Amino acid sequence: MTDTLQPWWRGAAIYQIYPRSFADSNGDGIGDLNGITARLPYVASLGVDAIWLSPVFKSPMRDFGYDVSDYCDVDPIFGTLADFDALVARAHALGLRVIVDQVWAHTSDQHGWFVESRASRDNARADWYVWADAKQDGSPPNNWQSVFGGPAWTWDARRGQYYMHSFLREQPQLHLHHPDVQSAIFDIIRFWLDRGVDGFRIDAINHSMHDPKLRDNPPAPDDGSLRTRPFDFQLKLYSQSHPDLPLFLEKVRTVFDAYPDRFTVAEVGGADNDREMKAFTQGDHRLNTAYGFDFLYAPALTGSLIRDALQKWPAEQGIGWPSWAFENHDAPRAVSRWGKGHDPDAYCRMKMLLLACLRGNIFLYYGEELGLPQIDIAFEDLKDPEAIANWPLTLSRDGARTPMPWTADAPYMGFSTAKPWLPIGEAHRPRAVDRQEADQASLLHWTRQVLALRNASPALRSGTMTFHDLPGDLLAFTRSHADQQMLCIFNLGDQSAHWTPDDAHHWRPLLTCGDAAPWHFPPASALVAQFQGSVS
Repeated sequence: MTDTLQPWWRGAAIYQIYPRSFADSNGDGIGDLNGITARLPYVASLGVDAIWLSPVFKSPMRDFGYDVSDYCDVDPIFGTLADFDALVARAHALGLRVIVDQVWAHTSDQHGWFVESRASRDNARADWYVWADAKQDGSPPNNWQSVFGGPAWTWDARRGQYYMHSFLREQPQLHLHHPDVQSAIFDIIRFWLDRGVDGFRIDAINHSMHDPKLRDNPPAPDDGSLRTRPFDFQLKLYSQSHPDLPLFLEKVRTVFDAYPDRFTVAEVGGADNDREMKAFTQGDHRLNTAYGFDFLYAPALTGSLIRDALQKWPAEQGIGWPSWAFENHDAPRAVSRWGKGHDPDAYCRMKMLLLACLRGNIFLYYGEELGLPQIDIAFEDLKDPEAIANWPLTLSRDGARTPMPWTADAPYMGFSTAKPWLPIGEAHRPRAVDRQEADQASLLHWTRQVLALRNASPALRSGTMTFHDLPGDLLAFTRSHADQQMLCIFNLGDQSAHWTPDDAHHWRPLLTCGDAAPWHFPPASALVAQFQGSVS
């Protein structure tokens, strides 16, 4: 049973929906809000606590919604505010919370704020973005580089200045140090919380505040890794992660505290993300939680990777609450990264059980419950601006954003009646929802079992975590809460392994996969057992 003394989000399972690719209700080949609403009973049946919607705000879609032109309206391709309200009402009726994306580091260059800001140097919003004069030779103010390639500065003839952009040139950087900009952000927060939204996922939060002195970034040491962008050649000492950012988040928390039972989670990438995540979630006066990229770009899933990531978040006073994701809209599908040499279905079962046993909140990416692999997208079909700019060295994010396969034999697998915005993945056909619903032994039904176990177990949902020292590729840890103990064992390698715990006769297996049996573990197998007897 769920621990009623904990806030709803502590240990929650959150299902990420990429709206363009989930379900199309009007036959234009692009997913929309009404399509999501119609499929919410399916999402609720998984046993998740909440949905996270990637951006649905008004946008010219240069970066598919992460370039916002109106924070307080829905883009027409997704529907209307009334459609959004209907989605929230239906989700709440089904027991699902609704989390929306927020992008505070930048806007679209078509946002009214930027249109006004670029018009002159003395208008009401002249300082709402990061503007700077050219150097004497006309070059940009400093050496900062964009994540998507090239300088983080674009010349604007209207003002005779450069404006900063950490990503696309169509995504000008907000001057979040400015009190008026902060006040505008707080108004946006209230707008969505007043509509019944249960929380925010904050995009690229450590890109939100720069060094006002515009000092050059130092070069990054050459560690031998492949560098595909100028961005990779610098330590981002001054272009992001300003020390005032945690103080801004304290103001954000003050706004949230006026709305009971709401939730905040930040995305934090970069080489210094562990320190930053802890700073952003410190105490009870900043964000609730944060997640990084420990697993999203990892080429292999190993015991040391899991152990190193989780042990950074011990259950100690002053240490925040973590969140974890194996997949999302920016990273290749996990089974395609990690499952080489294994039976894909067996590997996905083991991976899903592992995710559900981790201490922290967990994020499931749409289709992860089906075991969807990454789809290769031809260059002519690419939509991802980063992949197009850095082809072929940057793996396309589009391969993880393809349409959800609902019905194997329907046109476009039931996603739409029209050609979808991205190609349908033929490899997804045998994993379509209708086929897995009809098979009680499918990964979809397994996911429901796994989440039901997590939801019924205070130890798995919010307990402490203690690792066991095991040889080889076996990973084992105990989750504990009050008088409940759960032993979780996973074989992440390609060889069978054996391990017998102390007091083995006291451990009652609850879930196994991959032909695991006490105490034998074939490759890609797992076992979760509960301690029977008194806990010492």
